[in-house]
Amino acid sequence: MHDSRLNNGWIYREQVNPSDAGLTVLDYYSQKYPHSTPCQWFERITSGQVLLDGHSCNPHTRLITGQKLAYHRPPWEEPSAPLNFDLLYSDSDVLVVAKPAGLPILPGGGFVEHTLLGQLKQHYPEDTPFPIHRLGRGTSGLVLLARSSFARGFLSEQMRSRQISKIYRALIPKSDLTDHFTINQPIGKIPHPVLGYIFGATPNGKDALSECRVLKRTSETTLVEVKILTGRPHQIRIHLAAIGYPLIGDPLYTMGGIPKIQTPITPEKLPVPGDCGYYLHAYQLTFNLPHRESPLTVTCPPPRELEY
Repeated sequence: MHDSRLNNGWIYREQVNPSDAGLTVLDYYSQKYPHSTPCQWFERITSGQVLLDGHSCNPHTRLITGQKLAYHRPPWEEPSAPLNFDLLYSDSDVLVVAKPAGLPILPGGGFVEHTLLGQLKQHYPEDTPFPIHRLGRGTSGLVLLARSSFARGFLSEQMRSRQISKIYRALIPKSDLTDHFTINQPIGKIPHPVLGYIFGATPNGKDALSECRVLKRTSETTLVEVKILTGRPHQIRIHLAAIGYPLIGDPLYTMGGIPKIQTPITPEKLPVPGDCGYYLHAYQLTFNLPHRESPLTVTCPPPRELEY
């Protein structure tokens, strides 16, 4: 009998790149996924959980470019997450939903069914809507989804050409920032002892641009509206930290837009991007629809801490 607390497991599929050719199956998984020990990977491979081109394999088999690997992870109990979401706009091409803070959008970090995509598959099992952009797990607010392959291409092109307007609200400590300011700190990869790399403020990263406006000041906080003109990972968290004002409650990004990276006693004690606690909300989206002449603007009421 299936334990109702467990999910249905997951298959992690990947293809061997030229840079990994020559590694053994064991070395491949041990080096790429150090969250598990080589001994644990050895047991998974020998027990048949890892398939090479669809067949069981020896841990010491050397890989060839183009071969296909599949790790069949057995069912497990996922971390808890709020599984509700609100539907704010719907037509035959597009959905816009309001995601709660704490719910990941896509599988990762132990989450598969406890994700927005997992919940959408339950509501729309035939043609599951596809997210056009992502929000961090701890970020609440608007997510744009395509309901058809045509709409996916149409909206993705708007995203690439920066035609979609995305406005957020963020809470930072008391500040002396001007009412309007722009942040253009590049964002790039920084080595991470568990995840391999993580994004942060780097001098040679990709260009990133955020236009900011102070909405409200109190004796302890500053409420900021941020329009992002690029879509770099964790852009708002990194940018506000880069100018000396990390989001209140952010467990990862500190002064200068640098993630907190220490040598962990255990992997669980090292902050990761999916950790929650900060105040960030995707407040407004403006985009074009395939069968509508004028752009559509959708807003999502923010949590109490981000009200203006």
